[in-house]
Amino acid sequence: MSDRKNDKNLNNDLDELRRLVDGAEGDQFTLDDILAEYAPKPPVHLVEMDPSAQEDEQPPVEPVQLDLFRPDDEDAAPETAGETLPPEDAEEEIPPERDEPAVPTVDEIEADLIAEESAPTVPAPRAKDNLIVLPKRRRSPRELWRSLRRQGDRYADGMFSEEGALNDPELLRREELIPGVDEELPPSRERRVRPKEEPEPDVSPQALAERLGKGLRAMHTRLTVLTLLTLAALYLVAEPLLPLPDSVLLPLTLAHKIWISAGLLAAGILLTLDVLADTVRRVRRRRIDMDAVLYLACLFTLTDALTMQFILPRQELPYCALNLLALSFTLRGRYHRRRGTRLACRAAAASSEPYLVTLDERKWNGRDTYTKHAGPLDGFGSRIQADDGAQRVFRTFCPVLLIACLMLTAGVCIAHRAPERLLWALSASLTAACALVCPLIFSRPFHRLSRRLIRSGGALAGWPGAADARRGAGIILTDLDLFPPGAVSLNGIKVFGQWSTEKVVAYTATLIRASGCGLTKLFHDLLHSQGAIYREAERLCCYEGGGLSADIRGDQVLVGSAAFMNLMDVALPQGLNVKNAVFCAIDGELAGIFALNYSLPDAVFPAVDALLWEKIAPVLATRDFNVIPAMLRQRFRLAADRMDFPPVERRRELSDPEQSHSDALTAVLCREGLAPFSDSVVGARRLRTAVRTNTTLACLAGVIGLLLAAYLTSKGAFASISPVNLLAYLLIWLLPGWLVMGWVDRF
Repeated sequence: MSDRKNDKNLNNDLDELRRLVDGAEGDQFTLDDILAEYAPKPPVHLVEMDPSAQEDEQPPVEPVQLDLFRPDDEDAAPETAGETLPPEDAEEEIPPERDEPAVPTVDEIEADLIAEESAPTVPAPRAKDNLIVLPKRRRSPRELWRSLRRQGDRYADGMFSEEGALNDPELLRREELIPGVDEELPPSRERRVRPKEEPEPDVSPQALAERLGKGLRAMHTRLTVLTLLTLAALYLVAEPLLPLPDSVLLPLTLAHKIWISAGLLAAGILLTLDVLADTVRRVRRRRIDMDAVLYLACLFTLTDALTMQFILPRQELPYCALNLLALSFTLRGRYHRRRGTRLACRAAAASSEPYLVTLDERKWNGRDTYTKHAGPLDGFGSRIQADDGAQRVFRTFCPVLLIACLMLTAGVCIAHRAPERLLWALSASLTAACALVCPLIFSRPFHRLSRRLIRSGGALAGWPGAADARRGAGIILTDLDLFPPGAVSLNGIKVFGQWSTEKVVAYTATLIRASGCGLTKLFHDLLHSQGAIYREAERLCCYEGGGLSADIRGDQVLVGSAAFMNLMDVALPQGLNVKNAVFCAIDGELAGIFALNYSLPDAVFPAVDALLWEKIAPVLATRDFNVIPAMLRQRFRLAADRMDFPPVERRRELSDPEQSHSDALTAVLCREGLAPFSDSVVGARRLRTAVRTNTTLACLAGVIGLLLAAYLTSKGAFASISPVNLLAYLLIWLLPGWLVMGWVDRF
């Protein structure tokens, strides 16, 4: 009964639709023509409504009007959420006729009819109070195990479904001819930003070298005199321990030795007045370092030496010899720093077009990477005059050390009710806190490193150049780093077919120059020797297989290695035995072969070994399609498996001369090749390690010396903290620091 009623409603709708379409103005076809032309409609499946779904609680659903033309005006009635078929006795509204009604297409009419007839009635949503949330059924361990087994079977089926594709001959051919590349990983973590300090005034390297050279000889003379005074003071301290006869020197009393020691210390202070003036200027700028602690120790020691016979008589000499020794080390550190800076400035000013070495942040594989590029020497003079790492640490450590020394000494004297020990205790505590290695932590290894770098053609940009050096960084190596000009030579040329030598050389040289390859100079000289000129290349493309392609005057030119020619299906002569060559093909036919001879400089091998030893990963950003890891490993026995080899697009980005670089200048190079580049990077890494190690040792020695001096002065142990014993303590802490400083340039 329900089916008959629905069929009747459908027939009424079709009659009404036929009447509307036939009555439209401007129509040139009827509905019967349309239905006769197209295939019959698919059967309409009517869905019978569930009477149980219609409850009294639901609002009545109004019948939907059949709107065939769907006007786009704003007065169109909105669509309801739930649509049902109109009842049989409902009155049908006929849309008003318009002057130019928009007649729908047949597809739209049929789609609307089918959608209206087949759409079931969507009941209105129930209220939230009537919703009953059923708990989810937990799967048993057996069902979970079955689910895991099904997932494993699906994974295994998908894994072995591609087994046949791996044996594809074309795929194996491409894997053999195309060299493998390394995938770049995203950065692991964010880096802490180091606070910037006020830079020193920038001076050109040439002017700075001239300024540092003035007074250098006088400084060396003062250092020699101060060393002699120190030896004399140390002899007075160690005289009782030396197996010398009494007739070597005139017999001196204790009072004479005290006055002589005080005079030697005063003379030593006068010889280092320039250091004292610089220390006062730094204190005014709120930069208290170890030099300020040393001069305070000299002040209290000199005062104790002049007043000890009246305030605290004792049988031990004051610590004048130890303070003189510390002053001589301070002046020696200034001398090393000045000479090292002068050598670096002379090396930087030796070339009119130097190379700059910068540490670019996260350049490759999420790691900081050293790059070499040409540029002006802006900021070199400012960076090389900056404070070193030890001075920056001492600016924080020394104020705390001074406060601790004053509090401990005053507390000891007050606790034991011995104010007469104050000058002696302060002199002993401050002298023990000044480690002898402090003024040499940066200056001596920097001087030694500058002497090595100037021989290889490099200059380190002071402590800022070494501050950012760390293990795990990378270094970009280009064609000219491994094979500088002169390392690649031409063995011969072979031209095939009807092509002229001039044309083959011109085409090959044009593509080599357009790619920025390291062979540009070699082919430039060959081009001029053959009397050829460069051509205009269009649509240059670089391939991962080791080759180039471009269009030159309507000819498709391919230039690359033998593997690239095989990859591009270019026929090569049978029995061809050329290990390293440049092949040129024009319009798919071999046109010429350029045999090359690669000779790796002897300095490359120790340079690469030093980089790998310091955990600095080389990144081969070469543009020469012959220079690949397989060639370096097989022919030169280079550790190419420990080098990164990016894809061809990434290699071109890393070796682009127009790319942006960091402002963190590490070194300046005035020579080509890998040796100065590697020595600068490795030297910066070793200098940073040595400075950090010795700074830690100096701080530890100062803290331990202060605590021992405070304890022994509290007990009044004059013999235990005698100048000889304190000298032995300072020399023991100097020995490891001296060994670390001598290790910096040993690579």
